[in-house]
Amino acid sequence: MSTDAADEKPAFRYTAELAGEIEQRWQQRWEEQGTFHAPNPVGPLRGEVPADKLFVQDMFPYPSGAGLHVGHPLGFIGTDVFARYHRMNGRNVLHTMGFDAFGLPAEQYAVQTGQHPRKTTEDNIQTYLRQIRRLGLGHDERRRISTIDPAYYKWTQWIFLQIFNSWYDPQRGKARPIAELVAEFESGDRETGGEPWADMTGTERQALLGRYRLAYLSEAPVNWCPGLGTVLANEEVTADGRSERGNFPVFRRNLRQWMMRITAYSDRLIDDLDRLDWPEKVKSMQRNWIGRSHGARVRFAVEVPGEGPVDVEVFTTRPDTLFGATYVVLAPEHPLVDVITAPDQAGAIEAYRREVSRKSELDRQENKDKTGVFTGAHATNPVNGAQLPVYVADYVLMGYGTGAIMAVPGQDQRDWDFAKTFDLPIIRTVRPPDDFDGEAFTGQGPAVNSGFLDGLGVDEAKKKVVAWLEERGRGEGTVQFKLRDWLFSRQRYWGEPFPIVYDEDGAPVAVPESMLPIELPEVDDYSPRTFDPDDANSEPSPPLSRAEDWVTVELDLGDGPKRYRRETNTMPNWAGSCWYQLRYVDPTEAERFVNAENERYWLGPRTAEHGASDPGGVDLYIGGVEHAVLHLLYARFWQKVLFDLGHVSGDEPYRRLFNQGYVEAYAYTDARGAYVPAEQVEEREGKYFFGDEEVRREYGKMGKSLKNVVTPDEMCAKYGADTFRLYEMSMGPMDVSRPWATKDVVGAQRFLQRLWRNLVDENTGESRVTDEEPGEEALRLLHKTIAGVHDDYASLRYNTAGAKLIELNNHVTKHFPGGAPRALAEPLALMLAPLSPHVAEELWARLGHGESLAHGPFPTAAEEYLVEDTVEYPIQVNGKVKARVVVAASASQDEVRAAALAEGKVAELLNGGEPRKVIVVPGRLVNVVL
Repeated sequence: MSTDAADEKPAFRYTAELAGEIEQRWQQRWEEQGTFHAPNPVGPLRGEVPADKLFVQDMFPYPSGAGLHVGHPLGFIGTDVFARYHRMNGRNVLHTMGFDAFGLPAEQYAVQTGQHPRKTTEDNIQTYLRQIRRLGLGHDERRRISTIDPAYYKWTQWIFLQIFNSWYDPQRGKARPIAELVAEFESGDRETGGEPWADMTGTERQALLGRYRLAYLSEAPVNWCPGLGTVLANEEVTADGRSERGNFPVFRRNLRQWMMRITAYSDRLIDDLDRLDWPEKVKSMQRNWIGRSHGARVRFAVEVPGEGPVDVEVFTTRPDTLFGATYVVLAPEHPLVDVITAPDQAGAIEAYRREVSRKSELDRQENKDKTGVFTGAHATNPVNGAQLPVYVADYVLMGYGTGAIMAVPGQDQRDWDFAKTFDLPIIRTVRPPDDFDGEAFTGQGPAVNSGFLDGLGVDEAKKKVVAWLEERGRGEGTVQFKLRDWLFSRQRYWGEPFPIVYDEDGAPVAVPESMLPIELPEVDDYSPRTFDPDDANSEPSPPLSRAEDWVTVELDLGDGPKRYRRETNTMPNWAGSCWYQLRYVDPTEAERFVNAENERYWLGPRTAEHGASDPGGVDLYIGGVEHAVLHLLYARFWQKVLFDLGHVSGDEPYRRLFNQGYVEAYAYTDARGAYVPAEQVEEREGKYFFGDEEVRREYGKMGKSLKNVVTPDEMCAKYGADTFRLYEMSMGPMDVSRPWATKDVVGAQRFLQRLWRNLVDENTGESRVTDEEPGEEALRLLHKTIAGVHDDYASLRYNTAGAKLIELNNHVTKHFPGGAPRALAEPLALMLAPLSPHVAEELWARLGHGESLAHGPFPTAAEEYLVEDTVEYPIQVNGKVKARVVVAASASQDEVRAAALAEGKVAELLNGGEPRKVIVVPGRLVNVVL
């Protein structure tokens, strides 16, 4: 034998190499046997379906070219653990994953390299799939989808047509087909507000319907980002007025764009949050974004020379302060600016507008140096007839309220600052406390300087002035929302084409469903024609406009062949992720976007269990809190429209939401402040060195920019996927961000190695499981563990589930050195399976079972072993714990008292005397007062 022979590792030791072999073998077996296939009630995926189902879903990932780091799979593994646990308990579990694959990064790469974004995206998807398959995620592969697949975005286009061909009826509180609105106009049951329907031209009719449609064209101020060559939704603009993607400046421009009338659903979007099992933080973020405010609309008359009076309408949440209004302000984009501006002020106004167009919304809102221009006009305050100068100022935004405000500097600090700058009057209408020494006062108090409101509190004054305004036709109480309609156009190539063409009059015409999908044409240049990131006046020109043979098309849409022009904007990447849970249900359905019976089974309301208030939707949706507004709000809107039109059975897409935390990691910077590769940094005597240079350590979210990325590939290669999964789930609670420490992964590996040794001989590979009957202590610990792990998995407390398994395995290691008793080994393998499924499957097979454990049985706890025979009481002496005593669980209070007083330390403190008082709290503690 060579000298190295003694150092050879046992052939069946659970190393990373053996783990890798086990994992690949089981992944192949799962795939071959369709282990994670979830049957549907009907259709191509039909099978025997139990009534007890579970739909678990991860938030749609974007397939980035950078691949995964260890933070990305945190939620995916957590969802998989939850799905595996419930599958083992007999539930029909739908768990899969697709790709939100339209995205700006692939298009920007195409601009730089000329490579088609489809090629880039599909390559990235393959990399992504390889990485997540290595983790052993139990996905139903048959249900994978990608938003860039024409067979998928055909139905995204179809849903757009449903929204385009719908209007919101406020009387019924729901969406209805546009054909029903046309019928009301034709019959005269609904007034057109102008010419009768029969006397209107086709163009006039389309313009009228456009004022009702849920998807409509609007010439309105939008967020124009020249650096990206596209417009952005408000939610895609950062707090400092730059693009979320690329950090380019964003400007306000008037452009003709597609909009979604999400504001029609504002009340339902707020009120229905109460029916959802979501984190309160997310609900609060949505409520604040929608921003429902109760107030009043007030009309200020402005006399226009030669034309008569026009009304400037403002919305205010403080109509009680009307007597304190000393001027009126219009947003620069307000349409009445051109109407009321005096001729000698027109030049100054136009110059000011050009200046403001180069500012972001945040700059305008937070600008401490108040700027503005007097229009030369005056508005009449309806409550006292005062003539108020009308200004144009950048701190008023057209997208909020009515785009006009009544300025009350005594009660609003921004108005105060403006009034001081322009030497305008300041009138207090609420009396501040005597010790108030600030400027604008925003608190509660009695009304002053307010005529018939004087002496009233704020709430009472609001009611009285609103009634006064309504009686005289100068205003009315109303509800206002911060939420704006959803900007739905993008000047990009890589997105879903609109199923819309324009006729010779420029009116939008829906393409028939039979012509779907409208596929993207080939273009030779993916860049927008205007790409000056700092030019606010640049004109957008979408890449699709270059495909001239595609843009101009001859179609027969029912009245003979005619020439039409296609829409050259594309949908935002949010479109495909608004409804993907519905396609997961029926990915092979060709005749409709989802079969109604399958949709009801997986997503329908559970009325018998929860009553009529149950909203339906995915049973558990896991993802990051960063999608609290954008994706989740849009998806809820689409679901409600589809529900109103009768296409789905529930009115919410996601019944329960869970936000996982982030994985953070240390990063290191050198003397220049540049980041250095974290994996090459060494710690020496409490300091950190990159080579011979000392570097500074900081803490942040893992990512390429900080050079602190650790990939799941390297973790799987070094430790195995099961160890990596177990470590990620053991780092802390799922909803809390946690620090990554590669050196700590070895702890999870050692647990799996000890468990393996307890069941498998490392030299021969033979079973070490015995038929020995465990004693009372072991059985009590086993069933306590089973009960606890059940509760932990169901509550997503995976770190505590892992800790309980480690405790049980340590007991086996200590008390059964000859091998684990089967009565302990089998439940250990089963309980481990959700966390570390490959090694659990391998151990289950080595225990003699021919079938996979993926469908259970998950062990159940025997009640008789959960009843404690003894209770430990801490003993407090004068308020401090001095000792503990163990007594029978059935012991009376007198017996507990006697045992506590007889305990050695307590007896010593008593020194033969009697205590002044002894209080026994049953099952909890004994309090002795000397």
